[in-house]
Amino acid sequence: MATTMATTMATPMTTIEPPALVRLVTMLSPAFPVGAFAYSGGLEQAAHDGQVTDRWTLADWLHDVLESGVLWNDAVLVAESWRRAAAGGDLGEVNELALALAGSAGRLLETTAQGRAFAEAARVWTDPPAIDGDGIAYPVAIGRVAALCGIALAAVLPAHLNAAISNLVQAAIRLGVVGQAGGLAVIAGLEPLIVAVAERAGRAGLDDLGGSALAAEIAAMNHETLGSRMFRT
Repeated sequence: MATTMATTMATPMTTIEPPALVRLVTMLSPAFPVGAFAYSGGLEQAAHDGQVTDRWTLADWLHDVLESGVLWNDAVLVAESWRRAAAGGDLGEVNELALALAGSAGRLLETTAQGRAFAEAARVWTDPPAIDGDGIAYPVAIGRVAALCGIALAAVLPAHLNAAISNLVQAAIRLGVVGQAGGLAVIAGLEPLIVAVAERAGRAGLDDLGGSALAAEIAAMNHETLGSRMFRT
């Protein structure tokens, strides 16, 4: 186990210059104005239905969302958007696909509202994207801005996934599912999977999109009709 951890930590998968690292931390920090605190990705519904009730069921839920759910797809979309933006290519096709992958009105709201907010906030570094129609999906915005800022994809992917998991854990804390210590333990326990999914997404293409975290998708759909709500999704 110790050898495995040492090997993983020694792998130069996140080589990044300090200025780029600071910028990456800023754009994925809770202080970056995308309104991430307002979204639970269906987790509020799962807590309401008794599917997520403690740190262990929360960890299982997040494991599935990360490995074979919306976070996996988002990571692939971040990677593809980064590659196309770095090559000076058009992002229209990948953005249309990202929006089409939103399986419910809540999912679509979550990705477009955060994508729009991210693109607007990123004006401090780069011009907003020239994408018409329904707006820009959040992972597409992240991939584009990171590429234009010269931030290595190998650093962007694990940072993005860690931020997404951390935001969902914060939602669980606000829902009373887990305390701060338990939430931190969940994040720590998912670190190896975050790294593994990031590495896999970095090698993936659009043909690798898809998932099987059906309970999470159903919860996201049902949340649209939940009576008393703390989160928008």
